[in-house]
Amino acid sequence: MLALLLCAALAVHADALEVRVPESPAVALFGTDAVLNCSFSGVSEFNLSELSVFWQLSDTKRAVHSFWQSRDQLSDQEERFSNRTSLFPDQLPAGNASLLLRRVRVADEGSYSCFVMVQTYGSGAMLMQVAAPFSKPLVTWGPESALKPGDVVALTCVAYGGYPEAEVLWQDGAGRNLTDNVTISQVANEEGLFSVKSVLTVILEPSSTYSCRLMHPLLGEEGQASVTISAQGLVFPPLALWLTVALAVCLLALLVALAAVCRRKIRESCEEMRAEEEAKELEEAKELEEAKSGEGLAPLWL
Repeated sequence: MLALLLCAALAVHADALEVRVPESPAVALFGTDAVLNCSFSGVSEFNLSELSVFWQLSDTKRAVHSFWQSRDQLSDQEERFSNRTSLFPDQLPAGNASLLLRRVRVADEGSYSCFVMVQTYGSGAMLMQVAAPFSKPLVTWGPESALKPGDVVALTCVAYGGYPEAEVLWQDGAGRNLTDNVTISQVANEEGLFSVKSVLTVILEPSSTYSCRLMHPLLGEEGQASVTISAQGLVFPPLALWLTVALAVCLLALLVALAAVCRRKIRESCEEMRAEEEAKELEEAKELEEAKSGEGLAPLWL
């Protein structure tokens, strides 16, 4: 039935209606209601029974919403649009043939044609794009063990539930773009919404800041997450530090004690050597005295 009506409309050539639709793509938020604007002019007053309005997909020609004989005619409607479309009946006499599309889905994205006929015929086509904002990005890194300068670290930035695919940009603390060693994957769920995952591999410096920026191509929104990683370098963990200090104190005490013992031993050795030398000197003096005494008694013996 719809095809026959359209063919009849196309056969009308004189004084075609002026049908106006947006030249720029309309952006509809996922899950919300959207209005596809279409208006017409160029006809005098008319009865609603004389008006026919058809909305259809431009590529497949499938019916989205149809109105004629003063009421909706939805027998030919594409099933996925069931209970999701309506016109504005009270505004039709004023030339408003806009379509209300409820609970927008990713699959609704595409080109829509608006056909209007009141004795004469006019049409226009418009593009509707679907947009869904991503969640706030989250940055994680690994491994979780103590890090030191020179370690290779993988930073992972994730965000969920957006459409269409986002652009991910990594920057360092100075705002320089990091494009090397970056991988990105974007996977759509059953609703067509994307999860984005970007991995940046870096060689760690003593203290480094990295930022993951998410840019939406339609909404112009940016989400950003930053992380600062401080490599420990030569700084020991508290427990190891206290153990090192304790060992150093013990070693120092041992060295002091050893020095004291060595000093005492050296002093004792010196005293013993001095005593031996004194005893030897006394013995030699005694022997010398005895020798002198013997020489003085020799002539008496003769």
